[in-house]
Amino acid sequence: MNPDSFAMRPIGVVRSPYTDTAQIPKGPGATHEAEGVLEILPTLERGLTDIDGFSHLYVLWVFDRAAGYELVGTPPTDTRPHGVFATRSPRRPNPIGLTVVRLVRREGSRLVVQGVDMLDGTPILDIKPYLSSVPPEQLRRGWLAEAERAAEASRGLDKSREPTSHQARPDLDLRGQRTVDGTAIRDVP
Repeated sequence: MNPDSFAMRPIGVVRSPYTDTAQIPKGPGATHEAEGVLEILPTLERGLTDIDGFSHLYVLWVFDRAAGYELVGTPPTDTRPHGVFATRSPRRPNPIGLTVVRLVRREGSRLVVQGVDMLDGTPILDIKPYLSSVPPEQLRRGWLAEAERAAEASRGLDKSREPTSHQARPDLDLRGQRTVDGTAIRDVP
């Protein structure tokens, strides 16, 4: 294997309701609840043995429709520029995406999942069980925590008693969604 480049082949494709990036929820408070299917190549189906014992999965995939990259850019969630490695921008030196999805069920070589944020037909590089070994109180959300507070304030919600960007929220999952015992909940108006 050449250490300067790597050849990877997709293990399958994503079937998603999204055909255009404008359809994918973005920004502070965006939730990813859309259901989709991870269609794994039939020749790799045996590799899915025991996957249905996990509630959530990491999906590594390719931003196959992104062109070029920018090392610094201003994300839609903030007015300040940030380095590409501090964002989820699709315009990356290596156009690899990472999404955590909830496994709904397995149907042979198809995994029905919830939480897709990829376009229909997106190539899948790998799937791994989601296991968090980082205690929630040790997680930090960086610049995104401040951007989320600003967005909440502009919508008239008082978040002044919320933790600062240097504190973790044990009631939030990795996407910032409120949870109770690991189950996403919505704020009731």
